[in-house]
Amino acid sequence: MVEVKLFSCTESQYLAEKIADYYGSPLGERHIHRFSDGEMQPVIQESVRGAYVFFIQSTFPPADNLLELLLMIDAAKRASAGYITAVIPYFGYARQDRKDQPRVPISAKLIANLIQAAGVNRIMTMDLHADQIQGFFDIPVDHLKSEAIYIPYLQETGVDNVIFASPDVGGVKRTRAYSKYFSTDLVICDKYREKANEVAGMTVIGNVEGRNVILVDDMVDTAGTLCRAADIIMKKGAKSVKALCTHPILSGNAYENIENSALDEMIVCDTIPLKQESKKIKVLSTAKLFARAIRNTHEHRSISALFVEG
Repeated sequence: MVEVKLFSCTESQYLAEKIADYYGSPLGERHIHRFSDGEMQPVIQESVRGAYVFFIQSTFPPADNLLELLLMIDAAKRASAGYITAVIPYFGYARQDRKDQPRVPISAKLIANLIQAAGVNRIMTMDLHADQIQGFFDIPVDHLKSEAIYIPYLQETGVDNVIFASPDVGGVKRTRAYSKYFSTDLVICDKYREKANEVAGMTVIGNVEGRNVILVDDMVDTAGTLCRAADIIMKKGAKSVKALCTHPILSGNAYENIENSALDEMIVCDTIPLKQESKKIKVLSTAKLFARAIRNTHEHRSISALFVEG
């Protein structure tokens, strides 16, 4: 069988090491040389000729994280790698997936073009902000779902008198997957914004009185929406409120917002490293799921078999 080589880019080293450990293969040797002006030159320090090569890197800011991934892919292509997969646990710029106002870029499409132009053969990612981003690529995209991590966790810790809530209308499909699996109702928090990262108003659609509410979202940035939703849900008579958020961007006053909110707990994945610790934030690892997906890709087995079916 063709040899598998796993490589980490700089900012996802913490996750790549865990993925490699679950996979049972050490990370490949590489070095990032930086010139005095800040330019980087990745050097792959072992042969990848004919190999299945996997580069692991989330593309959260700064832009150097994306650029490093592109340069690593180009290096592997020019070193005659047999098949190159970009493992991107968090796909940056995914919120910019359409023209929602005049004279703005469709940034997610541009990023997809850049990654393909670098020479990648396959993309593996998790919980894209919009499912249609898969269509921005003309190569296979393995879109992993965090339900495969969160549902077993909820079953293990136990759920009682639970109801799932979407913090906005756009997340209803994601939330419904949980309510369907656990055979319970769902609630929608209808919000509107006057500007980015700032919620102007919110209404809760559904009955939460006396229920243990779990908010479901794909990412948490400033945490303004989630915290506003949690506070309103508690005022509506909920017994408790938690949140499941795959990608912990947590910028601005996010940590302060979470600490001062009605949230009992926020459970996130390790697709992005936390900037600081918080007693309200619990991190679950994606490493085992990505390791299994990498193995299934190499062995030409089903990726959808890894999903939790409702």
